[in-house]
Amino acid sequence: MPQAARPTSPYLQIYRWPLSMALSILHRATGVALAVGTILLVALLLALASGPESYARVRGFAGSWFGLILLFGWSWALCFHLCNGIRHLFWDAGYGYSIQRARASGLAVVVVSVVLTALIWACVIAQGGAA
Repeated sequence: MPQAARPTSPYLQIYRWPLSMALSILHRATGVALAVGTILLVALLLALASGPESYARVRGFAGSWFGLILLFGWSWALCFHLCNGIRHLFWDAGYGYSIQRARASGLAVVVVSVVLTALIWACVIAQGGAA
């Protein structure tokens, strides 16, 4: 077979990712983000134990625009990882393996994680916590 007539194997530029594949990669990435984001929680607890000045410094960082972006991303990662983990529990029990159900549950994970994150931040803003 001539070189030009050989089929190309699918690589990332031409391969269309199935939703389940993208969500699997995102699940792993959010797990890493949660582990790294927990450093901010530990810093907050250590600062709280160290005294009011240390706590005010960490709270000031968490209340800055960069800190709020980190907290928003961390809360979405938590919601997504939770919802996708529940989806995986159903898969472990043998439910939802058909393509249609896998796609529907994947879309549900994305929608529910966004809605949960919005509800969390609506409560934070309603309590005056993001100001």
